[in-house]
Amino acid sequence: MDAQHVALLRELLATTPWLDRTEDFAKALRRTRDPGGLMLIGAPDDEPWHLAAHLDDEARYSGLPQLSPSLVRWQPPPDAPDHLRIGLDRLAEARRGQTLFVVNSEEEAPVPLLERIDDARRTGATILSLDQGDRELSSLAHEAISLRPEREPLTFEGLQHLVSTAAGQPGAGADRKPGLRERLSRFLDVVSGPRIVD
Repeated sequence: MDAQHVALLRELLATTPWLDRTEDFAKALRRTRDPGGLMLIGAPDDEPWHLAAHLDDEARYSGLPQLSPSLVRWQPPPDAPDHLRIGLDRLAEARRGQTLFVVNSEEEAPVPLLERIDDARRTGATILSLDQGDRELSSLAHEAISLRPEREPLTFEGLQHLVSTAAGQPGAGADRKPGLRERLSRFLDVVSGPRIVD
């Protein structure tokens, strides 16, 4: 789905709550602190390749490297390129300030996935979930957006496009509180006064 189709989809959904919901969810995505801190995982037999590619594009276009996800794979081939060889051990390294984005297109997440999500949550990672009405998965997530396609004018793939596009839009993270570095930089600017550049 290209940008023109996403714009058309946004226009069609303008009178529904979906745009606000995806923009709120995108703000949570943008709160990931550092590049490499966003992990993306799906069910063992349904890796979210498509969404990973779109988030990577949005990271480049928007100048927000923290949106470029690490695609966590259940059984990565040992001869795969480095960025496609990230296995489940990455979840064991999840810490506060990092985000685990779970995409589950099935009605219920498999138990091994739920166990790994719970482990990452316990080590301080923020859990985001995009699912199709999975209550157990949603209960583990700090932020969740659920779609029941039989009840909504939107497909699961369309929802992924809305979320990734919203994540890269200016202003999606405008209500984020500035971090320590940003506050310190502002303070130093005020104290040192204006800089003169020759």
